[in-house]
Amino acid sequence: MNILVWHVHGSWLTAFVQGPHTYLVPVTEDRGPDGLGRAVTWDWPGTVLERTPRELRDARIDLMVLQRPHEIDLARRWTGRRPDVDVPAVYVEHNSPDASPERQPHPLAGQTRIPVVHVTHFNRLMWDNGRAPTEVVEHGVIDPGHRWTGTERRAAVVVNDPVRRGRTTGTDLLPRFARSAPLDVFGMRTEGLAGHLGLPAARCRVRDLPQSELHREMARCRLYLHPVRWTSLGLSLLEAMLLGMPVVALDTTEVREAVPAGAGVVSNRLDVLEDAVRTFLAEPEHARLTGRAARAAALARYGERRFLDDWERLIKEVTR
Repeated sequence: MNILVWHVHGSWLTAFVQGPHTYLVPVTEDRGPDGLGRAVTWDWPGTVLERTPRELRDARIDLMVLQRPHEIDLARRWTGRRPDVDVPAVYVEHNSPDASPERQPHPLAGQTRIPVVHVTHFNRLMWDNGRAPTEVVEHGVIDPGHRWTGTERRAAVVVNDPVRRGRTTGTDLLPRFARSAPLDVFGMRTEGLAGHLGLPAARCRVRDLPQSELHREMARCRLYLHPVRWTSLGLSLLEAMLLGMPVVALDTTEVREAVPAGAGVVSNRLDVLEDAVRTFLAEPEHARLTGRAARAAALARYGERRFLDDWERLIKEVTR
């Protein structure tokens, strides 16, 4: 089966393209947001093929996997075929609603033909999906292996654009947590973060690393800190758990489902979270055992095999 899918979220797509199909990824000359082509920093199989808009006109397409509203129009213009009218289609919603936590209509809420596939049950609950049929296929993460050493008495944080995103990703909370543990903040466009927060550089190191190095460096930190207020369930949180890292996280969106008792500390009380950070720094054996439980929980719920099986079931239903 040939599946048309845009390169939007690299981590999610890396798991998705491990399936048994051929994946046609649009590429444009400028490799802009609508034509990124194959990933540079992720390892994708040879079944992922780049196709220009001109080439898509003649390509056989058995399923369209849409992820942004304007891709409906892109698919029409670039392939000459209409999603779900000429070719079966699904729409993957990666995000929680951003304008209103309970009243925001989904962009596809007014139609009944294209299923909206949410990546968490929380997202399906909070979006106003209107008449659109909905499904949930929870995240799947390729296992990076148990790499935690915890040799550095630091807390790892993964966030892109922390200054711009501010309160959404809990950037404003980092100075408070930095009193309990020095931070390693990994992600794109993190430069200047320490100065923005008024922190000494040693107390808030920033590191923009390729995927091949990220997991190794995260796993050297004693714990993973997830101060995010309002986004969908971050794949970096699940990756940290698979690395065997103990988790300290805000109790928002889907985090409580992802981090069961014994796998970390989840709370909206900042004093509780600060105590947990200090405890993991002071007790490496406790951190190791908690991280081991976190890894087991992530493997059981967010393993690659379960993810691909869920998608195969859905693909068969949509294309039959």
